[in-house]
Amino acid sequence: MSPLPPSPLTHLTPEGDAHMVEVGEKAVTRRSATAEGWVRLSAEALAQVVERRAKKGDVLMIAQIAGIQGAKRTSEWIPLCHPLPLDGVDVRLDVRDGAIRIEATARCTGRTGVEMEALTAVTAAALTVYDMLKAVDRGIGIEGVRLLAKSGGRSGNWTAA
Repeated sequence: MSPLPPSPLTHLTPEGDAHMVEVGEKAVTRRSATAEGWVRLSAEALAQVVERRAKKGDVLMIAQIAGIQGAKRTSEWIPLCHPLPLDGVDVRLDVRDGAIRIEATARCTGRTGVEMEALTAVTAAALTVYDMLKAVDRGIGIEGVRLLAKSGGRSGNWTAA
């Protein structure tokens, strides 16, 4: 089998096989990433969150803990992601515009970025909201999960438009 043309994708070998990127030679820098996502739900489901009367417990608090856990276990969710020693993870959930907005920031001092950890934190928190309220509203939507900003590393700072 002849080798494929060089790939701009760092997780592919010249032969097209998947591999974990070598980061051992990269500089250790302070890195941070912030992501957001939205959970859209019915008025009744949202009322149960705000009034803290959901049958499974305090939705926002449990989703916050789930987001932190998700960030810590990102390399178990994303196959080619490096396990990182996180310095900190903040997950905030607030009710606005008839929905729940989730924002997560992950920080580390290391050789690779924490974008995936921030995105995983948001996703884990959103899935937890769904799980806790699905009996009330099967039509819950998870949307708008995206990176808002990152800092550190060779590519420097980036902020979403």
